[in-house]
This record gives sequence, structure tokens and C-alpha cells, in this order.
Amino acid sequence: MTGAAIVCEQMAFSYGGAQMLFDLTLPAGAIVALMGPSGSGKSTLLSLIAGFETPSSGRVVIGGRDVTREPPAARPVSMVFQENNLFGHLDVTANVGLGRSPALRLSAQDKADVAAALARVGLAGMEKRLPRELSGGERQRVVLARVLVRDRPVLLLDEPFAALGPAMKGDMLDLLRELHAERGMTIVMATHDPDDARALSSSLAFVEAGRIDAFGPTEGFFGDAAPQAFRRYAGEMRR
Repeated sequence: MTGAAIVCEQMAFSYGGAQMLFDLTLPAGAIVALMGPSGSGKSTLLSLIAGFETPSSGRVVIGGRDVTREPPAARPVSMVFQENNLFGHLDVTANVGLGRSPALRLSAQDKADVAAALARVGLAGMEKRLPRELSGGERQRVVLARVLVRDRPVLLLDEPFAALGPAMKGDMLDLLRELHAERGMTIVMATHDPDDARALSSSLAFVEAGRIDAFGPTEGFFGDAAPQAFRRYAGEMRR
């Protein structure tokens, strides 16, 4: 699998009276951090790309294909949320298997792929555990194993590690980097933590008031030439 380019072309969207307009192009295989104040539109942008929301005008193109009117399941995208979206009554194997078949009708090859994905994310031996029997980091590893069996070229993450402690969060960021090196998928991650952005991403998009206020190499946001709005925001986050 390789990543797919993402083009958000003048995508307009209204939410609770807020008018948003996103215009952004992300190259295939990029790792991009989305940062910005709460309510700025980071999650909305991810939802528009994933298909959970539909723009009132403009379009989203993924891998050269206009997917603006396609439902989420038809898009070449996997999405990971902070809540991890695991089914509490299903064991680890079944939760991962949903990525291959929503009805859990799994072939022998599907089952082998699920087992391989669990081993890859460090969960071998935990196949029969329920989500409540796992730590927060282990639950997120289950979700990443599901991402692997879905095998989509775009991975969207909406503050997936916000509830984890520093050491566990560092482990998850390391795992994401490794999976990106192996799979080459395009990764877009919304985060409030500047350290997460610097640790993972090569590019950063700063979202403010429903717009892409600045976009460029991540390190450029952490020097003297950083956009003033971002410097203000990052300073507030560190207080």
C-alpha cells in the first residue's frame, strides 16, 4: 500500500453558525499535523475528508478521485478517534476483524491477516480479551491493527492519544512512525500537543476560525519565523 494525495478544494461547511472554508493540498505519503484552538474546525476538516460530513460547496479529491458525494465506507480512508470505537462485547480479534468484514464473515486469509496485524502492533496473546480488560494504549493498538487489515491509503486521526500518559503516548507515536515507514500511507493527525506534532509530522496545518491559516514544514512553526497566530496558540498551550 502507498499513500494517496488529498485535495480539499474550496470546501465550504456551516456548523452552529460558524462558516468554514477549507482549501488544502496534501501530497501522497505525507504525515501532517492539524493544530488549532478548540472549535477551530480540525475535527470538521477530518470528517469532511472521511465523508462523515458533506461540504455545501467545493470538493474533496483523494488519489485523483472525486469522493465528495461518496459515503465513508466507499472512501480510501481509515479514521481513528480518541474514543477508539471498539465494541465492548466483542473480543480483540473480532474488533479487528470488523475492519475486513462488518458481518465478521472472515476467510482463512482474513483470519491470518488479523492475527498478523495484532502481532505487528504488539498484541499477540491478547486475542480473546475484551476492551475493558485492556489499557488505554492497548485499546488504541487494537484500532491500529484494524487500520492495518483495512489497508487504506489514507489514515486520519482525531486526537487519538490525548488521554494517554506521556510514556504510552510516545510508544504510540513510535508505532505510527513505524507503520508509516512500512505502509507509506498518508497520515493526517489532529492534535493539541506541539510535542506530538514535532515528534511525528513532516508538515503542519494551523487551523483557525474554520480556515487553514498557515501550512508548511513542521519545524518552521517552532522558530522565530513561525506565524504569529500559531506562536500565540502554542504559547497558550504551554502555560
